[in-house]
Amino acid sequence: MTYIEAKNIDFAYPKRKKVINDISLKIYKKDITTIIGHNGGGKTTLGKLLAGILKPIDGDVFICGNNTKDMSLGQVGKKIGYLFQNPSRQIFTTNVCEELLFLSKLGGKESTEGYGEMERLLNFFELWEKKDEFTFNLSYGEKQRLALAAILMNKPEFLILDEPTTGLDKLRKTRLSRYLTRLEEEGVGMIIISHDLDFVKAHASRRIEIARGEIINDTR
Repeated sequence: MTYIEAKNIDFAYPKRKKVINDISLKIYKKDITTIIGHNGGGKTTLGKLLAGILKPIDGDVFICGNNTKDMSLGQVGKKIGYLFQNPSRQIFTTNVCEELLFLSKLGGKESTEGYGEMERLLNFFELWEKKDEFTFNLSYGEKQRLALAAILMNKPEFLILDEPTTGLDKLRKTRLSRYLTRLEEEGVGMIIISHDLDFVKAHASRRIEIARGEIINDTR
């Protein structure tokens, strides 16, 4: 089943030439898809287009059959979670627990379900002992896990991870691999944007290579 579909999409940032040129592709939830390529080739831009964060200047992107041009970021976030390369960019509160409850507040009051999911995710990502910490005291790897846990509070069925191994040593990469494998086993689909070929080989069932804003290889 197609989860994301791009049809002849182009994209350019203001006053710059195109960085995505006439790309069409289908992304399936059952695949772990990786997007690889040199810096400046368009990997991150393509990822943000597929996540509905950016809108194409030509062509269309569909998530579960819905055109992203007609979807709010809130609607997109319930379908796809996007982990930025720098996790600090998507941490909005000063407390670990508060960060996870941020998206599950309704009418100023957290639900019992929200607390239960928070506890599950803190344990899943081995952050329970950090639950009362200030977020700015966390290590890089802990911030990454917190950002990913916060995304999963929305229960998206699909994740797009932008350079998730940046800044991680071998031990932290192994830990991240373990989390991603468990998420895959839970039925979460994924796109991993990376130049870390060893990490890609360990996880990818499909590899898409992009250069100069165009797909030059697709193993599917």
